[in-house]
Amino acid sequence: MTEAVTRQAQAFPPLTALTEEERMFQAVAREFAEKEIGPHVAAMDREGVFRPELLREFFTQGFMGIGIPETYGGSGGSFFMSILAIEEFSRVDASAAVVMDVQNTLVNNAVVRWGTEEQKNKYLPRLARDTVGAYALSEPNAGSDAFALETRAADGGDAYLLNGRKLWITNAKEAGLYIVFATVNRELGYKGITAFLVERSSPGFAVGKKEDKLGIRASSTCELILEDCRVPKSNVLGELGKGYKVAIEVLNEGRIGIGAQMVGVAQGALDHALRYAQERKQFGKAIADFQAVQFQLARLATDIEAARLMTYNAARLKDAGMPFLKEAAMAKYFASQVAERVASECVEVYGGYGFTKDYPAEKYLRDSKIGKIYEGTSFMQLQTIAKAILGN
Repeated sequence: MTEAVTRQAQAFPPLTALTEEERMFQAVAREFAEKEIGPHVAAMDREGVFRPELLREFFTQGFMGIGIPETYGGSGGSFFMSILAIEEFSRVDASAAVVMDVQNTLVNNAVVRWGTEEQKNKYLPRLARDTVGAYALSEPNAGSDAFALETRAADGGDAYLLNGRKLWITNAKEAGLYIVFATVNRELGYKGITAFLVERSSPGFAVGKKEDKLGIRASSTCELILEDCRVPKSNVLGELGKGYKVAIEVLNEGRIGIGAQMVGVAQGALDHALRYAQERKQFGKAIADFQAVQFQLARLATDIEAARLMTYNAARLKDAGMPFLKEAAMAKYFASQVAERVASECVEVYGGYGFTKDYPAEKYLRDSKIGKIYEGTSFMQLQTIAKAILGN
């Protein structure tokens, strides 16, 4: 009986169980985040600038090409491994995590999945080696409503001429390659939307204003300006008119990455609060000795574990080639709720100190807010979940 149970446990391991390769990768990501990113977090947040030398290390260590096959110069890792790295980076700095997250779950993922062999040979080695990618869907009047997209792509012979503006584009300042969504025919609605691979050096392309943000301040968020931007027809990503499918399917996977970001943010905030609660003394003993504080920390740890399980499950489903749309939406929705709640309560654990920039708690709270907004707001996730459970 015991032997049979053991065999069954090995066949169906616990959800949070990692393979030896995954454990080693997680440990490397954690050590890198703590030792290499950690010392620069406060300065980068204060200055609103991501250090170029740190970004170069991301490439050198293979964190920018986790899911790119080895034949194209990448690490050849799984989607789940990207999720592990995103979580570990977010424990230390959400800005660092989002730089790497967008690269892996959106840009690299889209090129690997939808690119022609010519496009893969041209761009994947660069994305793995030294080129930051950005994903340009949002516009001033097209956020959650991607059908309202106004950027146009006109036939210019051997190229398309793109005109329009993109807004809130992550990694825009550092990127050398952008996946830009534009419509070839507005009358066709979503069937006219097409994805284009646009290089920074393309004529008519410019990076505009950098936003001054509440949180993830070191991660650049800028507008893109396209004025008769000339893009070769060979740089259409996927089929003409199938850009909406590219955008939505890649975002569905990217939302698992946001779930991992928010799990990491929540865990990082709690890690600091746990240490502080054991150091801070009131009424002659550490505040961690008070039952009220113990129960507060226990609730937060429980919420984080639930969010982690949901995120890991969605990532495992994706790697297994199984449906994961509902689970991805649930993971992003729940993890972003948890991150904001945990970060807020961790500020309270610090008391008055938590309200100052001399301590790390307030930054986690600022960084947590974006989780409910980008890559589909919480309301959009609820809509997705509702459609799934109602059979629509």
